[in-house]
Amino acid sequence: MALDAQDLRGKTPDELRDQLAQLKKEQFNLRFQQATNQLENTARMRLVRRDVARVQTILNEKARDAAKSEA
Repeated sequence: MALDAQDLRGKTPDELRDQLAQLKKEQFNLRFQQATNQLENTARMRLVRRDVARVQTILNEKARDAAKSEA
């Protein structure tokens, strides 16, 4: 299940950082499973990688908006 960008925009930066940490941990576990030939759903790696990028993009947008509002 891929994350929805609209749902992510409703979260606080702290929640997004927690989500990012969970995704990075899952990505590590998937890579470990692939290296030991235990990975069954190879498509999950792609989804997790894209979710990581999506969360990072939203975090960058929030940071940029915060910097704009200060200036």
